[in-house]
Amino acid sequence: MNRARAGTRTLRVDRIACTGRGLCAELLPELIALDEWGYPVVADPTVPGRLRGHARRAVAACPRLALRLDDTGRRPG
Repeated sequence: MNRARAGTRTLRVDRIACTGRGLCAELLPELIALDEWGYPVVADPTVPGRLRGHARRAVAACPRLALRLDDTGRRPG
């Protein structure tokens, strides 16, 4: 319905799978910071269009597969 939201991507961290290596923050510092223990903190999970390629690379590079890029704009029905 709302075309502006049709392509919205959201970055999510699986906190159980994550071991705090910090590679995601190195690859995507615009969206991911590290807390005092080295675990990722995503203040705003919405990924701007200009960073989608970088976000996909960070997701693919995560050694624990703890990052996920979700399509939040499409709703069934």
